[in-house]
Amino acid sequence: MTTKTRGMELRQTYEQEGVALAAARKRTRAVIPDVEWAVYEPLIARINRLKSERQAVILAHNYQTPEIFHGVADVTGDSLALAQRAADSDAEVFVMCGVHFMAETAKVLNPERMVLIPDLRAGCSLAESITAYDVRRLRDAYPGVPIVTYVNTSAEVKAECDICCTSANAVEVVESLGSERVVFVPDEYLAHHVAANTDVEVIPWLGHCEVHEQFTPAQVAVYREQFPGVTVLAHPECSSGVLEAADMVGSTSGMIRFIRDRRPQRVVMITECSMSDNVAAEFPHVELVRTCTICPHMKRVTLEGIERALLELRYPVEVPPEIAEGARRSVERMLEVGRGGCG
Repeated sequence: MTTKTRGMELRQTYEQEGVALAAARKRTRAVIPDVEWAVYEPLIARINRLKSERQAVILAHNYQTPEIFHGVADVTGDSLALAQRAADSDAEVFVMCGVHFMAETAKVLNPERMVLIPDLRAGCSLAESITAYDVRRLRDAYPGVPIVTYVNTSAEVKAECDICCTSANAVEVVESLGSERVVFVPDEYLAHHVAANTDVEVIPWLGHCEVHEQFTPAQVAVYREQFPGVTVLAHPECSSGVLEAADMVGSTSGMIRFIRDRRPQRVVMITECSMSDNVAAEFPHVELVRTCTICPHMKRVTLEGIERALLELRYPVEVPPEIAEGARRSVERMLEVGRGGCG
């Protein structure tokens, strides 16, 4: 390769990077101040360059901050959608900007690919509320009763259960089993929501999301009082009282579809706060009321961590083959029933 050819290629690369940065800045201008963007921009440029060098794809959950979600992510969405769309990619490396169970799910569905998580401390209170041993005890307590697991669980738990579900398809999955009753793990509130929408008896596990369990019906009443005409969208990981006070109950993907289709003038999403920033960037004509309730685990993923993950190929997520096989079976059984967005 001649020096002139190399110079032309570099110039073309820099021009493409400039276009990508300009597009990201345009999307985030309403939610990221200029002084913050000045710090993020060089990091975003370096990460995008590393993605090309590593043939990597960055997967970002809806709860990631805007500089990640709009600045460096190639695929965005809920955890199951990220894992599924990764399977359609020919990338050699995936960086999961989310929490550990999401990286596990991506690895289970893409066993031959390298899946990295930028921070090993990015856990989940809901996923950690139940273990594989707990599921085995439930089998003993309820012999012959199918066990449904919400996707927000470890691979070990998925492997012990009969079928997986998401917050969008939970009712459909439960009814597909043809059983008079099911055990539903680990989210108690989602279990109650399912029970309210089916004739199947639902036996819940008492796990909670530390973000969604903070919301109360009284808060919803305050939002309605302070922001007249606001449309309240609530995630089914919230308590029954919150769901009853909402105008719409749905997964993160369901909320986005609702806003895209209905175009309400003013919205409050009863879920993790960063999602409001990401939605505001996508729908600038919709007023988003912020709840300011943050998931501390999601926020362990940073641009700096993503850059280190790509530079050093850390931290690779591995799932033992025997566990991966059981977890994959649980997810694939769900996919045979129907697809849907999750947390």
